Amino acid sequence: MHDKISLNRRRFLALSGATAALTLFSPRLMAVEPGEAPRFIFFLLRGGMDGLSAVPMVADPAFAGIRGILAEEETAGLPLDGGFALHPKLTTLHALYGAKEATIFHAVAGPYRSRSHFDAQDMLEQGIAAPATNDGFLARMINGDAVTKAVALAETMPLALRGGERATSWAPTRIPEASPDIFDRLDDLYAGDALLEAALQQMLENETVGNMGNSMNGGRGNIVTLSESAARFLTVEGGPNVAMLEFGGWDTHTGQTGRLNRQFSALDQAIAALKTGLGDAWQHTAVVIATEFGRTAAVNGTRGTDHGTAGAAFLLGGAVDGGRVIADWPGLAGPMLYEGRDLMPTLDLRAILKGVMADHMKVAGPKLDLDIFPDSGTVKPLSGLIRA
Repeated sequence: MHDKISLNRRRFLALSGATAALTLFSPRLMAVEPGEAPRFIFFLLRGGMDGLSAVPMVADPAFAGIRGILAEEETAGLPLDGGFALHPKLTTLHALYGAKEATIFHAVAGPYRSRSHFDAQDMLEQGIAAPATNDGFLARMINGDAVTKAVALAETMPLALRGGERATSWAPTRIPEASPDIFDRLDDLYAGDALLEAALQQMLENETVGNMGNSMNGGRGNIVTLSESAARFLTVEGGPNVAMLEFGGWDTHTGQTGRLNRQFSALDQAIAALKTGLGDAWQHTAVVIATEFGRTAAVNGTRGTDHGTAGAAFLLGGAVDGGRVIADWPGLAGPMLYEGRDLMPTLDLRAILKGVMADHMKVAGPKLDLDIFPDSGTVKPLSGLIRA
């Protein structure tokens, strides 16, 4: 049961200011000691990130020709093994790769093969090949586990966590602050109702944890702010050990170079914020960064790319056995492209997720195949992704 939080004026002011919140934490909001539960973060890039821009395969003879005007910056990326490079704005990720705390995957896709954002995101978040459930794969992972809890850093509960028995959500408020006596009235109104009172206390604790420091970092709801908040949620006593973040704006049909410079810069800052905020807990953390599909291999007429199929994904964290690019590279020559236009998928995203869940979150194989990813029996977990 949560500690009771008094809803007086002092508590209200604490919720709206980082300095006051620091002094009014309840005992359960003390930082956890390292070496406890493993942390898992799922980071969804909504809109279809261009994997060939994030991780260009510059050694492919067809790369420069098919990428056209985009190739100039992409071929000047940060070097990786095997002829690959990393977008020049992803400097933190590149440093993690060099420290063997990041693994990069290419030619990755889920089971979905059309090009609708909505359907692709639904399939990814449900963890299945056809829309047949109203819950998500992260919800099914935490259900039935008496220890694991999750938080979504989002304005609404994302599908991946919908149906989670111990899942909550938080986002910075975008409405004017309420009068302090409203919280006193709610406290009186909900007194004696165990369900409503517990929900109110959870909301207030989420506000305290999520807002610490946000008044000092500028802007509400940006991905760096949310990453800082996610780290705080994952480092409080009795708090969640699973988090989901989502970052939109990856649908780059036009003027892709400048837009992706900004997107990758923000993503890289978010990764740095997670690592810094998690502190010692970083050593027990695995972060999967994925998108619903890749984009066309060829540049279009407006210096962008269109909806595609396979792309790139990332796994990072102190728990990761990294420093590798994992890819069964299909090639970019015309006959090698999927439907003559997209990077051919050769790795199922669910194999990555299964590998992390099995080795890091200690989820049993039958639950992975029959419950979390119910139509994925032929998709085997990638092993060796997590440090022994």
